[in-house]
Amino acid sequence: MIDVDVRFQEAAAVRRTESVAYSHLSVELGHFYADDFGSGCQDLRRRFARIADWSPAIPALARQGLSAPRQPRISTCFMVDDYFHRFGSPREVIPQVQSAAAELGLVLDYVARESSFARHGGVELAQMVVDTLVVEPPRHTTGSRPPLSESGWLSNGMRSPGYVDAPAMTLPRPWSPPVQSGDPRHSIFVDIELWSDEPQTREWACALLASVWQMARLGVLRHRGQTLMQPSRLTGELPADWDELPAIVQLNPTAAPFCAYRTLTLMDTQYLPVELAVRTILGQVAVPPAVAQQITRRAGGEGLDLPSELVDRLSYVFIGG
Repeated sequence: MIDVDVRFQEAAAVRRTESVAYSHLSVELGHFYADDFGSGCQDLRRRFARIADWSPAIPALARQGLSAPRQPRISTCFMVDDYFHRFGSPREVIPQVQSAAAELGLVLDYVARESSFARHGGVELAQMVVDTLVVEPPRHTTGSRPPLSESGWLSNGMRSPGYVDAPAMTLPRPWSPPVQSGDPRHSIFVDIELWSDEPQTREWACALLASVWQMARLGVLRHRGQTLMQPSRLTGELPADWDELPAIVQLNPTAAPFCAYRTLTLMDTQYLPVELAVRTILGQVAVPPAVAQQITRRAGGEGLDLPSELVDRLSYVFIGG
């Protein structure tokens, strides 16, 4: 008599999680819109001049947590808005950005297209990130407000209750303030619109696309275990149409890896509200455990102790105008 041991296991349980190469720090030197290219790119040059003043401090930031004599791997990147407003072409815009940066001694390693963080390679990236959000259930609510999947709004705490008709012969419900999660001494409550449904399409908010962008830089994006958004090196000239440009293009052939254990973003103060929204979103993103463990092991092998929370791997320098 032969005993047969048969075991069934879901395919997802044995799916391999691909790894990527990591720098120690990914530095974003700009997120550029059509307005930056008017007046002979003077605004662009002024912005790079302010960034260049901070550039000597970047190696010291990248060395944090590294033991000597290990030298930090640093890569730079920038993103062009081709989602909310198409302008120019890659063949025109990207060389202008490179030239303006080079005048101030800045080297740009990678360029990304914002529209690719909505959808890439048949994968709805923005929706995928929304699906990973772990929303804290509001306490003492009646359910009168629809859930995130219907409303498209995400908060960092408990909202003020909506006003509803009180039963006859009863006093109206008193107003109560919103409360930030974590029981801080004084709340700073934010309510973030992640998308708007237009007549024929869904338009993703800038804050959500910027969150996907940060996740790409941190190397945590996976679809069924497969890596996403890896840079491409162009062999010929830049294309004339944005749709023909890969999601992320490596401009510097000797650049350190695009993904990094930590990110540093240098930007104008006008983007501070958007980045507050980004941090709120990333504070509620659930990274797949296999991916999180893989990155932690890789960092540990280099002597780095990464924060467990994704949002704590982000740093900023906000530069006034």
